[in-house]
Amino acid sequence: MKHLELWLGIGLGITVFLLWIGVDLTPVVLLAGIGFVLYLVTQGKLGRNVQIAGNQAITRVDTGVRFDDIGGQEIAKRELLEALDFVRDQARIQELGIRPLKGILLTGPPGTGKTLLAKAAANYTDSVFVSASGSEFVEMYAGVGASRVRQLFNKARQMAKKINKHNAIIFIDEIEVIAGKRGGHTSHLEYDQTLNQILVEMDGIKPDEEVKIVVIGATNRGDLLDSAITRPGRFDRQVKVDLPDKEGRMHILNIHSKGKPLAQEVNLEEVAKDTFGFSGAHLESLINEAAIMAYRRDRTVIQMEDIREAIDKVIMGEKLERRPNPGELKRVALHETGHALISELLRPESVATLTVIPRGKALGFMRQSQTEEQYLYTKEYLLDQVAICLGGAMAEDLVYGNWSTGAANDFEQATSITKQLIVNGLSRLGIIQEDLAGKERIHEVMTELLEEQKQRVRSLFKDRSLLLNNVTGVLLQQEKISGAWFREQLKSA
Repeated sequence: MKHLELWLGIGLGITVFLLWIGVDLTPVVLLAGIGFVLYLVTQGKLGRNVQIAGNQAITRVDTGVRFDDIGGQEIAKRELLEALDFVRDQARIQELGIRPLKGILLTGPPGTGKTLLAKAAANYTDSVFVSASGSEFVEMYAGVGASRVRQLFNKARQMAKKINKHNAIIFIDEIEVIAGKRGGHTSHLEYDQTLNQILVEMDGIKPDEEVKIVVIGATNRGDLLDSAITRPGRFDRQVKVDLPDKEGRMHILNIHSKGKPLAQEVNLEEVAKDTFGFSGAHLESLINEAAIMAYRRDRTVIQMEDIREAIDKVIMGEKLERRPNPGELKRVALHETGHALISELLRPESVATLTVIPRGKALGFMRQSQTEEQYLYTKEYLLDQVAICLGGAMAEDLVYGNWSTGAANDFEQATSITKQLIVNGLSRLGIIQEDLAGKERIHEVMTELLEEQKQRVRSLFKDRSLLLNNVTGVLLQQEKISGAWFREQLKSA
């Protein structure tokens, strides 16, 4: 402190002397100011880094989220609660000599509730909750990311002490940004320095600290993480947060429909069946969109019609103003009817709706429903799916003698599925190594499989051209028909 005062005094004396003899100090002051600003930035004390020590990293004492508020993730919640009990019951774990967990990694698709689980964990353990995103740590200046990591851990400790709490949870979303495999960024070592600092901070977490810290990381790409951070002693637990099954979707729908007036006809079990592959975020958006539809139609309750339309909107997007000309519209209707006919013949009860209302990039679409959850696929199942993809184009070919560019996405899906068949050893090639099999050989087998399914679809259309024409006509008139109505027409044909 004395040395600082001495140098300040000398600097002030020199400045006064130079001003007295008439020297213009403007350039010197400007350069000194620029140098000071650069120093603050590189030390993480200016711009976003100041915010990370203040407001950028979100700090909460009560996040307002409980585990009961999270649906569809019972297994993930059970695993997480078991790990968090080590934080709550300190006396018991010390008796048994258990080393407290330092880190928990949540992995899974977007929208499945990883952030909500971290917030619920903070409430469950009565912890201060400090959160930041991986993208906030890295900038062009070397050492900034490492400095921000240090500040984040210091902030958690300081905030916990300030309000007399003994636990703090640091939540890092998109952790793959700063914890990716080292050596992958050749431009500079900023990413590696940031990761190294996280490793140092996690290794520095001691069980006898006044404030016990648990780091919760979340990522959609667990395969990108460096092995140093996922080893035991750092992220001790990896919790998979998957898309919910039908029962989980029911639970989520019940949570998000609380406080919303649903009509008596609304069947959430049917909605859960029709939303296979939806995440928790999708389902929340679905109920919200249904309420918005009811508001637009000046209704006092949300009807099943609103929910069905909301499903279409969440999947495909908002309705478009553009309308195809009558010739194009008829081709679109025929195309979607072709998909529906093949789908219903190969998988009864699989068609949910048919529509020629343009949404997003699609001029029309056929939405399938999943009668039961399926996680493994056989050769027969995948070939059926290829046939369904080709149904639209083959229906056009049957009536017009050719197909349109509207089948491009169908062909892309069909070729992707046939490749999946080949690499999983379900083709005539048997079990192969994709890199060694040769592109030409794989392409040859893919072409064979696609041609077989094209012929299969043509044979299924045989003697059903009248049904195709009738359904196409009704679809053109009504713009949207239900799977139940379509099945009735198929039975009476």
